[in-house]
Parts: sequence; C-alpha cells; structure tokens
Amino acid sequence: MKTPPSTEKRTCKICGLPIKGRADKVFCSSTCKNAYHVGLRKATSEAVQQTDKILHRNRSILIEIMDGNTTQRKVNRSELDKKKFNYKYITGYSINSRGKTYHHVYDFSWMEFSNQEILIVKRGA
Repeated sequence: MKTPPSTEKRTCKICGLPIKGRADKVFCSSTCKNAYHVGLRKATSEAVQQTDKILHRNRSILIEIMDGNTTQRKVNRSELDKKKFNYKYITGYSINSRGKTYHHVYDFSWMEFSNQEILIVKRGA
C-alpha cells in the first residue's frame, strides 16, 4: 500500500521559497544550493586556518628551543610557557611501552617528563 503524498509545504533552506520537484530536494535552485555549500566551505576554512596557525606557532617554538642541532632535549615547562606554547593543540599522540604519552606537533613530539620538565624529541632525525 502506498503512502499518500505529504501535504506539508517544503521550503528552501536558504531563501524560504517553496520547493518543487523531488521529495528529497532541499533547495529551490542551484543558486541556493551553491550559496549553502560556499558558506559551509568558508566556515570550515576559517576554523582550519585558525587551528593551523596555532599548530605552526607551536612547531616554531619547538624548533627555536631545540636549536636545530639536537634530536631531543629536556626543558623546564616555564620556557614553553614564556613563549606561549599551546599544549592543547597537537597533530596526534602515542603512548610508549611505559605508558607515557607523547604529543605530536608535525615532526616534533613532547612528553611531560616530570611536573616541571618537558622532553622534546625531533622525530625522523
């Protein structure tokens, strides 16, 4: 048995005009559809740019602290704090065999070694 067509009026997500055509249609025209998706891409792009800026800044701080020559170094947490290192932004993490968590920022990793010390490691070196 077929269900009767819905008598509910469908309206466009963008402009509010009535939608004609297929039952699963969401926009009244390709112009409204494009406007919707352009808006989504713009919002996503802005969020990604802001996050990427923080990640690049964190990486620059780690490069500066590492002095370019060493592959690992222990530093006092206050040194990172002074440079406004943002501990919340990482590109990944891993847990070693001792249960310690390495936080990755691109090709660098850092781990809380003790309450006041951070171990920084240049990966792939």
